[in-house]
Amino acid sequence: MSTQKSQQMLVAVVGVGLVGSEFVNQLLSIPAESSPFRLISLSSSSRTVFFEPANAILSPEKWKTILSTSNEKPDYETLTRKLSGFINPSTKVAIVDNTSSDEIASLYPQWLKAGFNVITPNKKAYSGDLGLYEQIVRASKESGARFLNESTVGAGLPVISTLKELVATGDKVKKIEGVFSGTMSYIFNEFSTCSPDGPSFSSVVSVAREKGYTEPHPADDLNGFDVARKLTILSRTIGSSSLPSLQSFASVKTTSLIPPALEGIPTGDEFLKRLPEFDEEFDKMRKDASKEGKVLRFVGVVDGVKGEVKAGLEKYPTSHPFATSLGGSDNIIMFHTERYSPRPLIIQGAGAGAAVTAMGVLGDLLKLV
Repeated sequence: MSTQKSQQMLVAVVGVGLVGSEFVNQLLSIPAESSPFRLISLSSSSRTVFFEPANAILSPEKWKTILSTSNEKPDYETLTRKLSGFINPSTKVAIVDNTSSDEIASLYPQWLKAGFNVITPNKKAYSGDLGLYEQIVRASKESGARFLNESTVGAGLPVISTLKELVATGDKVKKIEGVFSGTMSYIFNEFSTCSPDGPSFSSVVSVAREKGYTEPHPADDLNGFDVARKLTILSRTIGSSSLPSLQSFASVKTTSLIPPALEGIPTGDEFLKRLPEFDEEFDKMRKDASKEGKVLRFVGVVDGVKGEVKAGLEKYPTSHPFATSLGGSDNIIMFHTERYSPRPLIIQGAGAGAAVTAMGVLGDLLKLV
């Protein structure tokens, strides 16, 4: 890390849940004497603190107490005004949004216009309404402030940065395909092996929920929306005219794994109670794939040649990396490009978890210095 001692980066953190807390701990683990960062603000959903740079938060052991004893409520208009007063040639500002909030995401254009760099694992702004995304890009170009979102796809895996470098250096991305959901990865690694038989689909989903791989309501994973959001982010990052202009992640052709009869069931418990009714259907899909010497995987595809973006259940030969290389809840992403052809560039590893997600966020912050 190379930085001039005179240059400092003031950091305001919004969201201190699992990922946010881990990020703060990683940030404060950098020795203060060599760190260009000064953590001057923390905001949870109910409390906030703000300090002058000279009194920046330094202790990884004390920050939670400092925040929990504050009586101040989050006020992002006030935060924006205070941070604006610090920007000068020797001082930059970065806001790190560790929430999954639409409200916070809507503030990115305003923050970028003010000259604040914005870093986030929050997928909402980059996969939601196209108008908001275009405002973000425009505001960044006008002010020179950067928006970085490595952890929106693949947690700490270098997926976004790799794609940006491929595009920036003139490579042509023909197709990106991958297992982008840690939840779907675990479910189908367990459910569909080389054998035509195995555990029931409902039992695998139940175990995944017990292990914390799924959302409390498994339908929130099985609907494929998380993968659709990630594909939208990748498609917009490529920015090719050969790809559809996605108005939002809802524009992605997504095949849900929720049986139609279970759509709209309000609780995860009731959903899991009813899911065994459909085990025979999933078992037939597994047997059919096995007869072809293939396995089932829930994948996302951004195809620049065919001009399509889609997410759904696909069959892959048992010799394919999606069948042989995955374990647990790993992600695996293949980049087929003009340069990486006929063998694709492959990125694989843990695609979920607070530690690796926070690492990706901190990695983005380090790119600013």
